[in-house]
Amino acid sequence: MKKIFILTGEPSGDKLASTAILKLQKDFDDIEYLSVGGSNLNKIGIKSIFDLKEITYLGFTSVLFNIFKIKKRIDQAVDEIIKFNPDILFSVDSPDFTLRVAEKVKKRNSKIKTIHYVAPQVWIWRKGRVKKIKKFIDHILLLFNFEKKYFDEENINNTFVGHPLIEDIITNKTDINNLISRDKKIISIFPGSRKSETNVLLPILIDFIKMMNHDNLNYSFVFHATEENKDQIVNYIKNKEFKNIDVISDENMKSEILLNSIFAVCKSGTVSLQVCNANVPSIIIYKLSFINFMIFKLLVNVKFANIINIINNKEVIPELLQGECNANEIYNSVKYILKNPSIAKKQLEECNKTLEGIRSKSSSSEEVALILRNSLIN
Repeated sequence: MKKIFILTGEPSGDKLASTAILKLQKDFDDIEYLSVGGSNLNKIGIKSIFDLKEITYLGFTSVLFNIFKIKKRIDQAVDEIIKFNPDILFSVDSPDFTLRVAEKVKKRNSKIKTIHYVAPQVWIWRKGRVKKIKKFIDHILLLFNFEKKYFDEENINNTFVGHPLIEDIITNKTDINNLISRDKKIISIFPGSRKSETNVLLPILIDFIKMMNHDNLNYSFVFHATEENKDQIVNYIKNKEFKNIDVISDENMKSEILLNSIFAVCKSGTVSLQVCNANVPSIIIYKLSFINFMIFKLLVNVKFANIINIINNKEVIPELLQGECNANEIYNSVKYILKNPSIAKKQLEECNKTLEGIRSKSSSSEEVALILRNSLIN
């Protein structure tokens, strides 16, 4: 029996991995799995050696304060992988955790094939990582076609598989009328997948909602949560007497809600691609501690936080970062775009044009599953 160890470092990676593995399971059922994963991998019957929450931290200082915990988990993951002795170590995103593990595994057992999904963003910072990755990653799977040149330069085996968040939206039609009445205008809110970032953004978002409700009670605000942070959000808002806030974690429901939204407020990250793909106007928000932000500014070599803006080298989607990430600024930006349909239309046109330039010809998860399957056979 063939074996695959799946290595993730946060909920978004867990979701990406589970989607690809689900496709692989349909064609190749004689595989034994073990993982560092979360709720999505657990749902398809794949056990995790420890709770994903134990390695999910936001910001440089948070990681620094928990460095010994993280190092302990890195060493534990390496030991468990060597013991499991998989044919493939399939690592997904979270390079500061997953690639450290992969490097140590490769040193101890060079026969284990290492396939990494979601290349580290060397085009933003730490380009020198490419030379190091070459030593222990056998195949790297790219979300964006413009990334190829960085890995081609070092003759690293790579494949552009596309980004799963910009594939055609397919939902199992879900009735949202039981959740939200037809006369309500839906505003989707994406507060992030890490509990630490949700902690920072929740108070700001709640104050924003209060301001919106002061103007008009005909809005319905829907938090798009993960299984990991749903209870955190529910517990935060339950005593605040809101009648127009819902929190959802079901993927089909989230897709349907997004498609029916008039606007989205998104934590900076790749979720903005999903929002653009659903043809929903949006703004980007993010806030780090002052120290973390200064470190970030020193290390990165791009002007923008959002991938759409980075690709275009201009602000297509408004970014409210750090001091501008407050309830007043969010409220003013949302109201301005809602009151000016031409602004929203222009944003969506530029977003759609950008997506067409980076969209793959087939499903990302199917491409990944095919590569894993071929690697098991060959």
